[in-house]
Amino acid sequence: MNILDSKETRWWKLPRGGDERSLRSSEEIRKAAEFLRNGGLVAFPTETVYGLGADATCDEAVSGIFAAKGRPSDNPLIIHLGDASGLADWVEEITPAARKLAEAFWPGPLTLVLPHRGNLSPRVTAGLPTVAVRVPSHPVARALILEAGIPVAAPSANRSGRPSPTEARHVFEDLRGRIDVLLDGGPCGVGVESSVVDVTGPVPVLLRPGGISAEEIRRTVGSLEVDGGGISASRAPKSPGMKYRHYAPRGELWLVAGSPEEARKRINRMLEEARRQGKRTGVLTTEESEDHYRADVVVSCGRRSDPSSVARALYASLRRFDEEDVDLILAETFPEEGLFHSVMNRLRKAAEGKTFIPDDE
Repeated sequence: MNILDSKETRWWKLPRGGDERSLRSSEEIRKAAEFLRNGGLVAFPTETVYGLGADATCDEAVSGIFAAKGRPSDNPLIIHLGDASGLADWVEEITPAARKLAEAFWPGPLTLVLPHRGNLSPRVTAGLPTVAVRVPSHPVARALILEAGIPVAAPSANRSGRPSPTEARHVFEDLRGRIDVLLDGGPCGVGVESSVVDVTGPVPVLLRPGGISAEEIRRTVGSLEVDGGGISASRAPKSPGMKYRHYAPRGELWLVAGSPEEARKRINRMLEEARRQGKRTGVLTTEESEDHYRADVVVSCGRRSDPSSVARALYASLRRFDEEDVDLILAETFPEEGLFHSVMNRLRKAAEGKTFIPDDE
C-alpha cells in the first residue's frame, strides 16, 4: 500500500444547526482539535468549500497537506483564524484597507493578503513575504480553530486540480486514507472559494474572485484593481487559484459563449458531432435551459436568475460528470458580473481557457 493511502480516516458527522459554542464542547471537535495540535490533517466545512487543515506553524504538518493533495510547492496556502482579534499575531501591518474589509466581511468568504511576521511555516507562504488570511463564518470551522488554539492552514480538501469539495462525500472520495479526520457539517452554503484581495499596496487588488463580489469590495474601499491572472512560470502566485489548472472534471470541458439561445444552438450541433465520434456527452446548464439539450448527461447547476444557486451547485455538478464517465462536457457561460464573475473564473480554470465563440449562424 502507498504510504500516502495508509491513514485511518475518521468520518465524524456533526449535528446540523449547532452554534460554535455548543460545537466546541462536542467530543468530535475536541478530538479533531487535538489531531491538529499534534500535527494531523483534519478536513472541515467552511461556508465556501471543505478545507484541509493543518497547524500553520508546523513545517511537517503543512508538508502533509501538500503530500495529501499532490499540490505544487509554490502554491501558497490560506491561514484560517477563529477570530479577527488574532490577526496582529501573524501579520506585520494591518493596512487601512484591510481594516475596512475585515470589519465589513469577517467572519466570511474574504481572504486578505498582508505582510507576515515570519512566525508561520515557510511552506504556508511559499517563501513570499506575504500571507493570505481569513476568518471563516461556518460554526464548525470556527469551533475547530478556536478549540485548537492555532492558525490553521487550509486549502480545499480535494486532490489538486479536481473540483473543490462542497460535501463531505467529495472529500472522502478524494482523500480517504490520506487524512486523519473528516468533520461532516453538511453541504457548504456559498459553494465557491473566498475572494482574495491583496491589501499590501496603495490600491487593493482582487487576486481571485469568490464569495464576495468585486462590486461589494469596491463599495467598501473605493478603488479596486482586478488581477488579470498573468502569472509567469518563474514567479510564485500570491494567492491559491492563480497559476495552475483547477476545479477540473476528468472529461474534456469546453465553454460555449453567447446568449443562452446562441449557446443552445451551437451546443446541440457540437453534441451531434461528438456522438458521431462515439463520445459520451454532457452539458452543464441551468434550470431555464435543461430541457433543450440532447446529451447523454444534462446537469443543471442552479437557476440563471439566481447566481448564488449556480455558485453553490457548481463543483458538485462538475463532479457529477465524472460519476457518469462523460468524455466531453459543453458548458454554458454567464455574464462577468457579481457572483457570476467568480463562477466564470472557476469554469475557465476547469476548461483551461477552452472557449467556443459562436459565429452568426
